[in-house]
Amino acid sequence: MTAQIIDGKLMAQNLRKELAEEVKKLNKQPHLAVILVGNDEASIIYDRNKKKAAEDIGMTCDIHHLPEESSEEEVISLINELNNDNNVNGIIVQMPLPKHLDSNKIIEQIQANKDVDGFGFYNMGLLHSNNKNAFIAATPQGVFYMLQKTLGDLSGLHTVIIGRSNIVGRPLASLLLNNHCTVTVTHSKTKNLPELTKQADIVVAACGIAKIVKKDWIKNGATVIDVGINRIDGKLCGDVDFEDVKEVAGFITPVPGGVGPMTVAMLMNNTLLAYIKQNTSL
Repeated sequence: MTAQIIDGKLMAQNLRKELAEEVKKLNKQPHLAVILVGNDEASIIYDRNKKKAAEDIGMTCDIHHLPEESSEEEVISLINELNNDNNVNGIIVQMPLPKHLDSNKIIEQIQANKDVDGFGFYNMGLLHSNNKNAFIAATPQGVFYMLQKTLGDLSGLHTVIIGRSNIVGRPLASLLLNNHCTVTVTHSKTKNLPELTKQADIVVAACGIAKIVKKDWIKNGATVIDVGINRIDGKLCGDVDFEDVKEVAGFITPVPGGVGPMTVAMLMNNTLLAYIKQNTSL
């Protein structure tokens, strides 16, 4: 048995085409503002990708690049300026921030209706209470989209999530619960982790440990989603030992080319939704 590959790159391309068609119908281009503090190389690349994706869809995107030594007051001042700019529909702050900055405090300054990353407490609260108006973080939303496209109705399926971060694990658990999945969230303190994952219809690996998930962790035919991005000897790999696990899984995402492209596409989707919400309420 060899797993079928879930092609996140192709799914993202198709979604971006759909978004481009929707943007063409609008009177004005939605605008995304990205705040980048410092010179983290990976963050710079991610933000270039976001800008290109936005422009390919027909949106506009500005990257506001602040120096590494910027103070909280300077970052918050920029956020307030963007909050008050009616031409800006979505605002994201690229993580990680320099260590001297309080990421929670900074994210909380973003207006809830422009928080297209979905990391603010208000949007997280809406998601956890199953309110349909929530902006949902792009990575878990991308994972959910891939699962729906691959498996259809997820009701009653058992998902084991490895990782409990506010960026992936926790919001994904709420999103799946809201859609009638049975969800087990595991983490570094979980005992007998392979026994739990072996019971799952779906395993989502988002713990940041390269190739930790092996084939003896997975029941035959299960769907495996790999959110991890790690480097071994300069090569990208996920949290799943892909070559090993594909022998038993029914479906599996690769790294790269799996969840990553969907994350960017979902951010664009959230920016379009923000534009629609802001202009519908006028």
